[in-house]
Amino acid sequence: MSSKTIVNDAAFLAKGFVVDTNKNRLDLAYVYRFLTEQSYWAKNLSYEKFTVSVANSTCFGLYQNGKQVGFARVISDFSTFAYLADVFIDETCRKQSLGKWLLQCVLAHPDFKDLRRWLLATADAHNFYRQFGFNNLNQPERFMQIFKPYIAKG
Repeated sequence: MSSKTIVNDAAFLAKGFVVDTNKNRLDLAYVYRFLTEQSYWAKNLSYEKFTVSVANSTCFGLYQNGKQVGFARVISDFSTFAYLADVFIDETCRKQSLGKWLLQCVLAHPDFKDLRRWLLATADAHNFYRQFGFNNLNQPERFMQIFKPYIAKG
């Protein structure tokens, strides 16, 4: 889906915003810098691990007049399950409902519309994601994890 807005919104389009899944358009240096310098979840992520994660995910770029100002990544089997990761809006573009639009675009993507389960992890944005139907796990005792924090970059 190269350079195609997934959810048309005239107000955003009029301001030069577009969301698409064209990986060639991503500003990888910008996304990596944001994740490692401004997010709490990817502080020690290596550039190599970052590029592998992008290569093996469906990535959504949010752009204003060609400049990247947001990002989201989905890991999925395209049939039953998806994990939403690395969602952010540039600080200069916040408070314009762009995060809501980006999530609408992700959830409306045809590859993901009939999935049985979506998961995500967040420390502080629970209320934001609840408006899209995300809730606490209904049976958390059934879920398990192996968690290995990133080793500090050297």
